[in-house]
Amino acid sequence: MRIGIQASYSGGFRETADEIRDLEAAGLDVATVAEVYTFDSVSQLGYLAAVTERVELLAGILPIYSRTPALLAMTAAGLDFVSDGRFTLGLGASGPQVVEGWHGVPYDAPLQRTREIVEICRQVWRRERLEHAGPKYTVPLPPEQGTGLGKPLKLINTPVRQRVPIMLAALGPKNVELAAEIAEAWEPIWFMPERAADVWGEALSAGKAKRDPSLGELQVVVGVPVAIGEDVDALHDLVRPHLALYVGGMGAKGKNFYNDLARRYGFADAAETVQELYLSGRKDEAAAALPDELVRAVSLIGPEGYVAERIAAFAEAGVTTLALQPLDDSRENRLRTVETMRRLCG
Repeated sequence: MRIGIQASYSGGFRETADEIRDLEAAGLDVATVAEVYTFDSVSQLGYLAAVTERVELLAGILPIYSRTPALLAMTAAGLDFVSDGRFTLGLGASGPQVVEGWHGVPYDAPLQRTREIVEICRQVWRRERLEHAGPKYTVPLPPEQGTGLGKPLKLINTPVRQRVPIMLAALGPKNVELAAEIAEAWEPIWFMPERAADVWGEALSAGKAKRDPSLGELQVVVGVPVAIGEDVDALHDLVRPHLALYVGGMGAKGKNFYNDLARRYGFADAAETVQELYLSGRKDEAAAALPDELVRAVSLIGPEGYVAERIAAFAEAGVTTLALQPLDDSRENRLRTVETMRRLCG
């Protein structure tokens, strides 16, 4: 089991990089950088590439709507170059709040866009002349849509690798099936080992049946809140506000992917209650209404023995990387958490 950590996207790059270097020395395998409505993650990933030596760097995730497919390919090739082949391109559809509310572009056809973007990226990395004609992207533009001056081009630089690994963040059955078919890695959210097969097993099997063997085994990267100790049970309450935000507030009724996931896990009544409370402004009540079973199952909070058992459950369910979200509110404690997790994960 590999261990990663979510780099801070609200603080200074230098301070975050200093901590990632210490964690790298302690055995950290992967550093992930998110991109929401923050500083762009590419800047921080490039900074980390310059000051780290071994840790793998993961864009977790870049929204597919905020950059053209060619720019995504160029960016990934550049980050893979400056990191000496340590970069993974994480892609995802994000959601209408960010895509339409921040980037100002329509949130449409995420499945088709994702498939075409992956095809275009891999064509760019192979340094082929870029020609693509799909429902969502046509490169170069035909004369009737452009100036008539466009022509097929290929990447000037030679990438470190002809295929930079791609991770797709996916929740719905069709998205998960696509990830299992075309990506090197898949990132779900709130992974419940005991119910994951019921929720995602059919989609994963369908995707893997069409998978190119050259992609290797599908890697599964799961973010997980973590606190290890004898007196940390109360820290489960720190998980609740974030869960409530997504289950209750990330979308309107009937248009919230995360609420749908809670329902698919078997918490339909609670999901409805949390959403009603959150959308009415009663956020604390929404957090309190989350089922204890859900909060505990998606976290690693407890004594070492308990956490070791839960790590084994995640591994048995197919997880290959745990992206830690330490609840310890200090750099020293986060370092201790990574050291302990490194020991428990072997």
